[in-house]
Amino acid sequence: MKNENRPSRCRGMTRRTFLADTGMGFTGLALGALLFKDGVARANEISSPNDLPSGFPHSRPKAKSVIWIFMIGGVSHIESFDVKPALNRYGGKSIQETPFADVLDPQRVNKIIAGKEMLERKVFSRLMPLQTGYQQYGNSGLVVSDWFKNIGQCADDIAVVRSLWTNDNDHGAQLTFHTGRHVRDGALPTIGSWVNYGLGSMNDNLPEFVVMGEPSAPCCGGTWVHGSGYLGPEYAGVRIEVDPKKPLAFINPSDPTMSREEQEKNFSLLGRLNRMAGIEYPDDKFLQARIKSYELAFQMQTAIPDTLDLEKENDSTKKLYGLDKEETKTFGRQCLVARRLVERGVRFVQLYHGGSSSAGAWDSHAEIKANHTKLAGQVDQPIAGLLRDLKQRGMLEDTLVVWGTEFGRTPGAEFSNDTVGTGRDHHPHGFCGWLAGAGIKGGVVHGATDELGFHAVENRHFVTDLHATVMHLMGLNSRKLEVPGFKRLDMDHGEPIKEILA
Repeated sequence: MKNENRPSRCRGMTRRTFLADTGMGFTGLALGALLFKDGVARANEISSPNDLPSGFPHSRPKAKSVIWIFMIGGVSHIESFDVKPALNRYGGKSIQETPFADVLDPQRVNKIIAGKEMLERKVFSRLMPLQTGYQQYGNSGLVVSDWFKNIGQCADDIAVVRSLWTNDNDHGAQLTFHTGRHVRDGALPTIGSWVNYGLGSMNDNLPEFVVMGEPSAPCCGGTWVHGSGYLGPEYAGVRIEVDPKKPLAFINPSDPTMSREEQEKNFSLLGRLNRMAGIEYPDDKFLQARIKSYELAFQMQTAIPDTLDLEKENDSTKKLYGLDKEETKTFGRQCLVARRLVERGVRFVQLYHGGSSSAGAWDSHAEIKANHTKLAGQVDQPIAGLLRDLKQRGMLEDTLVVWGTEFGRTPGAEFSNDTVGTGRDHHPHGFCGWLAGAGIKGGVVHGATDELGFHAVENRHFVTDLHATVMHLMGLNSRKLEVPGFKRLDMDHGEPIKEILA
């Protein structure tokens, strides 16, 4: 009698009958050996939806691709895109000596994560003046600090959100910025992986989700910051180095004497074996990801080096990104490669700047003037060059650019008592980010912090509202992408920031 509760396995075929009936016994074992060698031939460890996304958007998209730029360590919002002149008027004074004493009212601050701790450390005993100048740009009159003059010249193309907040006062906020959840919640899908999961690629030769630059340190999320969590490894970001000779560990053939024709025949056979194994284990995400990676690796041997060959670009384009200058050429190459990737159909490109073995280079607890002057000098021209290049090629119409960091910096000098310190501490209560390109109004400011830049007080947005805005512009509805058994919190979904949408 048939047992209706018994799960079917490949139309009743066992692994043994599969190998025997197809005559693939030894070659099948060879595939198994390859998978075991790579440590992926194991039982499925994650839940999956009954039906994967179709690859089609839920609504009409305005963006085809996303370039997500992340500054690691915490950029000072009050000295970048949310400048606070009041700090110059009251610099060196205690909060109690200013008209803003209520900003640090304990009852108000303790409602915000880590507020009590920050008061006890006397972080705000003295306000710190701005460490750089500022000016207005464009027809919009957007105020931008002198550290970001080049981006300022693109003011009429960007929308600045000045009312972001997050729920982690430490650098686990790097993971929160990408997943919407506190670091204690572990590895969860990131915004890049959700886009990859929902839409897939527009090409067969490149990954759907590419990552460049040094990522967050293990203390702050590590590779989880571009990971895919319970969606499975197939949807995680693929890291590449901006070096056409060695962009990936597996980009070159293991046997240099093998011709491309021989390689193609080997991969064709391996592909058939892979698909047969996939029939028997259709729910093994790790197996599926490895099968895909083998096939993609072969295609990437040509596509990746070609994409990274910047010698094909003219001199004016190289100068636009700052490739002719020592301080800007590293990040400039990443930005130029990002343009070349989206040009070739990559859905999501994630750029890191400031990655280190600790919290991140932008984490300026001391000497913020020297720190931010140096780091902004590395990224300002390349990012502006990217925006200008996309615009002049007509690509900004369907490419969305997002700039962000895990939190801002405090209005007060860190660890100061009777004298003003030289650095600023972490600040999750109010900070900023900006977007440009597909479906975004240019030259607008949305939301606000108070006069000192402490609280997000107008049109507050948790970081997942940025995620929701990205997904909306890509034509995705996060609620329709939920995986059974992994229901997300309402805050995880976020809400699109409609005020900045064109």
